[in-house]
Amino acid sequence: MRIRAITLDLDDTLWPIAPAIDRAEAALDAWLQAHAPKAAARWPLHVRRELRLRVDAERPELAHDMTAQRQWMIERMLVDAGEDASCVDDAYEAYFAARCEVEHYPDTVDALERLAARAPLASLTNGNACLVRIGLMPLFRFQLGAREHGAAKPDPGIYLAACERFGVEPQHVLHVGDDIELDVVGAARAGLRTCWIDRRGEAWPREDIRPDLHFPDLAALADWLDAHPPTDPAPA
Repeated sequence: MRIRAITLDLDDTLWPIAPAIDRAEAALDAWLQAHAPKAAARWPLHVRRELRLRVDAERPELAHDMTAQRQWMIERMLVDAGEDASCVDDAYEAYFAARCEVEHYPDTVDALERLAARAPLASLTNGNACLVRIGLMPLFRFQLGAREHGAAKPDPGIYLAACERFGVEPQHVLHVGDDIELDVVGAARAGLRTCWIDRRGEAWPREDIRPDLHFPDLAALADWLDAHPPTDPAPA
């Protein structure tokens, strides 16, 4: 493979997402208790989870935009509890700041530095984590999310948009991620090369499409790329 650029998923590829979401929900609880106590009483976590399920049914146009989903949920919570809906932005900021307090997998930062030394990197995510807040943006050429693009993985357009921004043909772009459908199947169908990061040691479940590369972590991918450097650089 002639890999001239690399796109990477974020959640559960660079860090585990569950602890970050737990912190974000706890931060939102604390904010509501301090600033909107009626909403805090009306919307404990288990009830908020039910509201989250209703977003898909009531606002399908937000399916690709986790920021707008969460802001809609918070506004709904405040209004239903008789609180001031103008506080949506403050409540969301409390949630989002904690959501970006991620704990990287042990191999992540060193592996990203090694990958970035070999090929330009971009993030390609359906989530809304901010690499600037997280502190990883200097290692990336750009960040492309479903919110900004207007459609989520596995829609082929989001992978191809990243290739276009790199100025690299899809067959020379490697997409890296943990999700079988979103990161491997979707990217492969868009014409990219694929790497499945399988931190749980699972067996690949499909016969029709398989990843080009399959590693237990990013460090192993960095080892592979060190042994197979690109023959020509991507456009600056």
